Amino acid sequence: MGINAPLDRKLRMALVGGGAGSFIGRVHSIAACLDNRAVLTAGALSSNPERAKASAPDYDIAESRAYGSFTEMLETETSLPEDQRIDFVSVATPNHMHYDVAKAAVDAGFNVVCDKPMTFDLAQAESLLETVEGSDVVFAVTHNYSGYPLVRQAREMILGGELGEINAIRSQYIQGWLRTPLENEEQKQASWRTDPSKSGAAGAFGDIATHAYNLGRYMTGVLPGEVSCSLKTFVEGRRLDDYGTAVIRYDNGALGTVTASQISHGRENDLEIEIDGTKGSLRWRQENPNELIYRQNGKAHQIYTRDPNAPFMNGLGAGACRLPSGHPEAFFEAFANVYSSAFDDMAKRASGESFDRRDTVYPNIYDGVEGMYFIQQCVSSSQDGAAWLPLKHPAARS
Repeated sequence: MGINAPLDRKLRMALVGGGAGSFIGRVHSIAACLDNRAVLTAGALSSNPERAKASAPDYDIAESRAYGSFTEMLETETSLPEDQRIDFVSVATPNHMHYDVAKAAVDAGFNVVCDKPMTFDLAQAESLLETVEGSDVVFAVTHNYSGYPLVRQAREMILGGELGEINAIRSQYIQGWLRTPLENEEQKQASWRTDPSKSGAAGAFGDIATHAYNLGRYMTGVLPGEVSCSLKTFVEGRRLDDYGTAVIRYDNGALGTVTASQISHGRENDLEIEIDGTKGSLRWRQENPNELIYRQNGKAHQIYTRDPNAPFMNGLGAGACRLPSGHPEAFFEAFANVYSSAFDDMAKRASGESFDRRDTVYPNIYDGVEGMYFIQQCVSSSQDGAAWLPLKHPAARS
């Protein structure tokens, strides 16, 4: 897990969202506490005060720290002695609430771990960036696929020049769970994800294409230039896209594609990325996350397996491992790696040390802004007949 910044106590966590019927809230709580560096102390688990407090026992949150709203939580926690109040807030609500919760937490001086996409729209993302830059908080965004050991292995290989100049980035995120209109059956996850008042301007592209795009940016560091996108809604009556493809021109001359589907029969959670360079190519799939394939013409294909003790693992990849080889590490552990990297900076902040908020191992506020710009430009491009539009936001990090 690498070197943890010194802190003689656990970080105190507050969870916003994650009440009955939530998927991602439980994931946040498990991931944050997996390495015993944090403890879930407080929560405002629903927008309904009664449901919020009723869900608290499911997380072992004491009644005195179970709040009916995030505003009540922040006000009360701020008034507590420093050695009792929370250290960070995890935002696990539907998208339309991310900004209000995150901004209020930053304004109150608390670190934030926010689910993706970071905000409802780009204007909110840029406003939040300004707020964070005016503070001293740690701000992480849970593009959790960046936490897989072999994704980090690939990142260090690529940034170290092992693939040469990057020519192409092909990423796709293919699901099938919304093939039928589940939102009409009041299925909680489908209902808010297909509701433009809660999800934002995009459906599948806001929900999962952002992961596919971020993965390419995270692994290669190649800066985007322009995007052309076509989005489509195949399920009759659905108000947001459930399929789409974007073509990206990168500043170094590389081409990229991002495809997202939530209507492909039999597909579960198939996030895949291939990266072509002048010296070699890499391929990684989230459904088989403990293997990374490296290819060079004229040579036998190489399969990197997740093995923290193997000499072929680099520091970034090995440092993200918890188990010996042959014991699969997957979704929860990768999610926890994002938290662990952010905890290092939270510990530094708590100890009065400085930390770099732009060049981080974990996805940060700048990546969050990039993700929102990607969504906005893809939607705008699609509405304008797949027109080529700028994609490099001033906040983009290389």
